[in-house]
Amino acid sequence: MGDALFILFDFLNLGLVIFLWWFTLKNYKSLPQVIPTHFDVEGKADNFGNKKWYFFTPILSVVFYIGILFLIRSPESANYPVEITDANRDVQFFIMNFFIRWLFVLVVLIFLNSQDFTFRYALDDEAKARVPFSTILLSIIGSLIAVFIVSAQFK
Repeated sequence: MGDALFILFDFLNLGLVIFLWWFTLKNYKSLPQVIPTHFDVEGKADNFGNKKWYFFTPILSVVFYIGILFLIRSPESANYPVEITDANRDVQFFIMNFFIRWLFVLVVLIFLNSQDFTFRYALDDEAKARVPFSTILLSIIGSLIAVFIVSAQFK
C-alpha cells in the first residue's frame, strides 16, 4: 500500500513540475520586459526585474524535486521529532516519506500560484492572487502540526 501511494505521489509531483514548466514557457512570450519579482503582504508588487526572472520558480522546483529524491532515498538522514528506535523505524520512515512528498505538493502549488499571479499582475496591476497567502501559510503550518502529532503517536 505504501509503495503504491508513494509512486502516486511521485507521479503527481513530477506532473506538477512539468505543468509549472509548461505554464511558464506558454506565457513567457506574452510577458512585458519588466515583471514583478516580489510582492508585499497586501499583494502589491514592490520589486521588478527582467522577465528572465520568470524562470526562477520552475528552476527552483526542479532543484527541490531533486533534493527530495535524495532525501527519500536515505530517510535516516532526515531530522525527526521523535527518537528513532528499532520498534518505530518503519513507521517513522513512512511518515517522513509521506510528509516530504506532501510538502513538495504544497510547495509546487505555491509556485504555480505565484507564477500565475506574476503573469496576471504583469499584464494588469489590479490582479489578485487566486489563492491568498494566508491560506498557503495555514496549509503549511497545519501540515507541520499534523506530522508532529502523527509522529508522536508512533513513538
